[in-house]
Amino acid sequence: MDLTLDAQEKGGRTVISVGGEIDVYTAPKLRDTITDLVAAGAYDLVVDLSAVEFLDSTGLGVLVGGLKKVRSHDGSMSLVCAQDRLLKIFRITGLAKVFDIHPDQETALAQ
Repeated sequence: MDLTLDAQEKGGRTVISVGGEIDVYTAPKLRDTITDLVAAGAYDLVVDLSAVEFLDSTGLGVLVGGLKKVRSHDGSMSLVCAQDRLLKIFRITGLAKVFDIHPDQETALAQ
């Protein structure tokens, strides 16, 4: 399974819609996308994980690294995730307390 990424400007924030599997093979693609966006001045990101089918520790590391990048510019990164299996990963790792996690894009963009 491959990783699909689509970045769009919405309401003054950049939404990265992610689909497929985020694992050791595909995570660098997401990391590069986040790095490029931050380098271009996008410091308020919403990462939409609605279409993500699998997320491993490498993917979590990329999300944490992205959060550190935007925070170094006084930015923010919110996640969109309503899937129980992914939410469980965030709860178990303690990252549910680190990230703002929203059930849909509309809620994330309203923050």
